[in-house]
Amino acid sequence: MNIFGKRIKLRAIEEKDCSLMQTWANDPYIQRMLGGWHFPVSSQDQNKWIASLNCNSLNQRFIIELIETKKIIGYSNLVSIDWKNRNAFTGLLIGDSNYRNQGLGSESVMTLMKYAFDELGMHNLDTDIIEYNSPSLKTYVDKCGWTIQGTKKNWYFRNGKRWNKVFLGINYEEYKNLIKINKYWDKE
Repeated sequence: MNIFGKRIKLRAIEEKDCSLMQTWANDPYIQRMLGGWHFPVSSQDQNKWIASLNCNSLNQRFIIELIETKKIIGYSNLVSIDWKNRNAFTGLLIGDSNYRNQGLGSESVMTLMKYAFDELGMHNLDTDIIEYNSPSLKTYVDKCGWTIQGTKKNWYFRNGKRWNKVFLGINYEEYKNLIKINKYWDKE
């Protein structure tokens, strides 16, 4: 099953995606914008990681592919799925810099929210972002209706300086209100 937005689809990660994902995993700009700690990724490690993915896992990861051209532009995820409480953590990466600032990140978040809330019955989604990642903050907060729910001071260490971790979230009612007000899925 693929998950469709207006211009993008979210699909399973395949072995053929390994090389491109390895390139993004080793891109200094991308890694600077992501939380966590990152080491150089070999093709062997990337292949092992992809081979470990399965559809029964509580961690689901998706390639973001343009519908019209089948161009792969990034990936998204729905991880740490808590079926009892109906919560999950999400993430997004537009790896191909030629496709940033075109609304495709926002569409990817909206598509993942629609799937999580309307198909899987999730109640809460959350994510966290390093404080200087203004493109991601703008996508989630300004374009997709998420709210800042808190910060952890001095959580990340980058280039000899400490940075805050910003926590964001959205719940089912907020999502439904956003869709109703903006009529997001009615727009073509």
